[in-house]
Amino acid sequence: MQETKQSNVILVTIALFVATFMSAVEGTIVSTAMPTIVGDLHGVSLMNWVFSIFLLTNAIATPIYGKLADQLGRKPMFMVGITIFIIGSVMSGLSHSMIVLIIWRAVQGIGAGSIMPISNTIIADIYPLEKRAQVMGLNGAAWGIASIVAPLLGGFIVDNLSWHWIFFINLPIGLLVIAMILLFFKENRQVQKTKIDYGGMVLLTISLLSLMYGFQALGQSPISWPILAICFLVMIVTIVWFVRHERVTADPLIPMELFDNRTFVVQNVVVALVSGFLIGFEVYLPDWTQGILGMKASMAGFAITPSSLMWIVGSFISGKLLGKLRPNQIINISLSLILIGAIVMVMLPAYTPFWSFLLISAICGTGFGITVTSTTIIVQNQVEENQIGVATSFNTLCRTLGQSLMISVFGIIMNSSMLRGVRQTDGATMGMMNKLINPQTANQLASNMLPKLRMVLYHTLHNIFLVALGLIILAFIFNFTDRLSKKNN
Repeated sequence: MQETKQSNVILVTIALFVATFMSAVEGTIVSTAMPTIVGDLHGVSLMNWVFSIFLLTNAIATPIYGKLADQLGRKPMFMVGITIFIIGSVMSGLSHSMIVLIIWRAVQGIGAGSIMPISNTIIADIYPLEKRAQVMGLNGAAWGIASIVAPLLGGFIVDNLSWHWIFFINLPIGLLVIAMILLFFKENRQVQKTKIDYGGMVLLTISLLSLMYGFQALGQSPISWPILAICFLVMIVTIVWFVRHERVTADPLIPMELFDNRTFVVQNVVVALVSGFLIGFEVYLPDWTQGILGMKASMAGFAITPSSLMWIVGSFISGKLLGKLRPNQIINISLSLILIGAIVMVMLPAYTPFWSFLLISAICGTGFGITVTSTTIIVQNQVEENQIGVATSFNTLCRTLGQSLMISVFGIIMNSSMLRGVRQTDGATMGMMNKLINPQTANQLASNMLPKLRMVLYHTLHNIFLVALGLIILAFIFNFTDRLSKKNN
């Protein structure tokens, strides 16, 4: 390809890897620091919005960036996205309340939405088909490496500096990525003379915002049923309107004909469900090790380190299996590994030895690595070459949506379960639960209250992981429906 001759492929690949790493770090490093942030800014009931708003705006921006990269160019849209991400990061670090932090996390998510779809599209531009899967697997391994580094880095920053620096650290990294793309990526492709689907963008944004706010409203006490009804009514109307709009528009944001392919649909549903489990695993496992076991943030971060290591291994295993087994067979293997970890998680007692979490993390991490890498490549192989960018963007959207929706669902479960537990525990308050989750403030609690509060947190987390187990069971069911499609193929 022409771009391969002029671009410095190695340095561009490194820049994409660093950008992916930077985006991936935001999930894990914030979850590690969240107990400290809650202790500083207060508002445990708003905690999940810090995660969900980032994922929501990320999800909304993903297909938009994917389409605009085709229409306006990969390079300018990638640099715009990174710039927005940097601004959101710096302002998040300067936040003085949970509300302000949530607002700037939304901006940060808008910028992050450019990274995965455009990175994978650039990889498709500069690498031939036979090398693309290997490079995407390596780029996907950035998530695994980030999951190793982020908890340790986050714990170190929280213990030795302040939580604000988990956001400030993105500034130099982001500027480095911009410089490398500006200097070494030479884009000579012609810009498509097509109309931008503004209507689709607006309808998709409204539908996703309504859906997310509706789920969040379910977790409020008391529930505002009129607001809830309005949210879901708006979501249903706009999503139906969006589908009808996309079917008739000249250059749709998400082409509806993609959904005629059963494997395309099934594998995107599977990765959405697995991503929902993944966000619960990464966010709430540190709460267990810190709130119940009383570990420091730096040590608690080690709980998900094996998952990150084995994610990388799983990515390479995926590359080996893709040429030997049918797609649904590969996913059955990966889902089986995750299922083992999910079942064990719901069976663990409160004061489980720390090494048990390391073993569970390793098993699940292998499954995560195989699933995410395999579904991406499977989905790309289901469409024509001129639709790879759109298909990749939609796959990324499904992953982000799975995380966005499930972090809200888990938040509903956490708030309702914790509130019920506090009401049933003599002398307990939600303020005490705020302190319990942060190891630095847990020692301020009365010694006779600690065991009671920890059991409230344990039962809350047990309910969360029970629902997470259901996601993997659903993923198995959906993957099974792909067998007929594979036999026909």
